[in-house]
Amino acid sequence: MARGDIEVKKTETMFNELDRLHQAISRRAYDLFRNGGTLWSSALTDWLTAEQELVSKPAVELRQKDTQFEVLAALPGIEAKDLDVQITPEDLLIKAETTHEHTTDTGTVHLCEFDSGKIFRSIHFPEKIDPNSAKAEYRNGMLRLTAAIAKAATAQKVEIKAA
Repeated sequence: MARGDIEVKKTETMFNELDRLHQAISRRAYDLFRNGGTLWSSALTDWLTAEQELVSKPAVELRQKDTQFEVLAALPGIEAKDLDVQITPEDLLIKAETTHEHTTDTGTVHLCEFDSGKIFRSIHFPEKIDPNSAKAEYRNGMLRLTAAIAKAATAQKVEIKAA
C-alpha cells in the first residue's frame, strides 16, 4: 500500500455493526430516561441526546462519475491507521475513535470544542458497486474512496445435453 492509502475491508453485511451501535444508543437513551433527563425530556429527545453523545457523523459527499462512485469524507484529526473502512456491494461504513484530553501542564483551558468518541458513518450507494474495485486514500484529513459500479448481470443461455 502506498502512503496515504487505506485498507478497504470487504464484508458481507453491515447489520452487526449497526446493531451494536443501536444497542449502545438504546442503553444510553434509557439511562437518560431513567435519570430524569432534561426539563423538555421525551423518548425522542433522550434518543437524540444519546446519539449525539456517542456518535459523530463526518460530512460526506457521494458523487457518480462515469462508471464509478466517489465518496469524500471529512475526518480532520484522525490518523489513517485509526480508520476502519468496510464495504459491501450496497453500502460503505466508515468508523474511527477520537480522544481529546487536557493536561494541567499545558495551561488552563477556557474553551474546548474538541470531542472524544466514535465516528460512525454509513453510506448507501444508489447502485450496486464492485467491492473488489474499491480504493481509498487519506490525505489532509480527507478520505477519498472510489469504487466501480457493478456490471449488470445478464441472462445466459444454458445448453441442455440430452441423456
